Amino acid sequence: MNSSTHLQERYGPWAVVTGASDGIGRAFAVEAARAGLHVVLVARRQERLEALARELERDHGARTLVFACDLSTQSGRDGVVSATSDLDVGLFIAAAGFGTSGPILQASLEQERVMLDLNCFAPLAHCVHFGQRFAQRGRGGIILMSSLVGWQGTPWAAHYSATKAYIQTLAEGMHLELKPRGVDVLASAPGPVHSGFALQADMRMGAAAAPADVAKASLAALGRRTTVVPGLLSKVLTYSLAPLPRTVRTRVMGSVMHGMTKHQKVQMTSVEQRARS
Repeated sequence: MNSSTHLQERYGPWAVVTGASDGIGRAFAVEAARAGLHVVLVARRQERLEALARELERDHGARTLVFACDLSTQSGRDGVVSATSDLDVGLFIAAAGFGTSGPILQASLEQERVMLDLNCFAPLAHCVHFGQRFAQRGRGGIILMSSLVGWQGTPWAAHYSATKAYIQTLAEGMHLELKPRGVDVLASAPGPVHSGFALQADMRMGAAAAPADVAKASLAALGRRTTVVPGLLSKVLTYSLAPLPRTVRTRVMGSVMHGMTKHQKVQMTSVEQRARS
């Protein structure tokens, strides 16, 4: 059985992909359509979703449903549930999310709250909803986007890495809990990826993986593994750090992240200013 046939039989006929307007989410939507699945495209940018829908219909003959919303809000999350209630959904891919970086003491609490809602609560809410539906039908799949920064604390991206640690542990727990119900759960933990993420997070990245490679590796691993680490760079970083104590990994990742964020202006507190004067 080839991979496309496996995806159709195990997870068809419909897939829901959040964050589908760009980057990894868009790549997941393309790969799902290429495998013969119909796709619900979820993100904020209506025009981009509609353009992608036309592409998937033209190139792969997929049926599509576009649903533009803000998943950091209750109305957005509820809207996805309502929009897909009449569809036979068998695959849920939570690729929506964003990151922040820089000194935690300069963080905007409102922005961090939105990130927490989008990166953590939205996937949780939809995992519960679609997980219940998949368990009732006796088959289904869930892919959650973790990250290599979630293996340990990461200075200069402390809260973002914490959201990814949450997703990683959520996926690991659900993987074993839902497996007897016929539901496959996978954590996909890439490193740097060429997408709009770095610009929004105000990071400057060097080498990075392609979104399509992340999507292909993740779909291939679903149902076969608990966690996949897509991309050569991600594997090198993950497995080279794995034997080290957690405190050392945190320091190493802090150095890496500081290199990506050193262009940011650091504001000193009044106490620090007096100490330096």
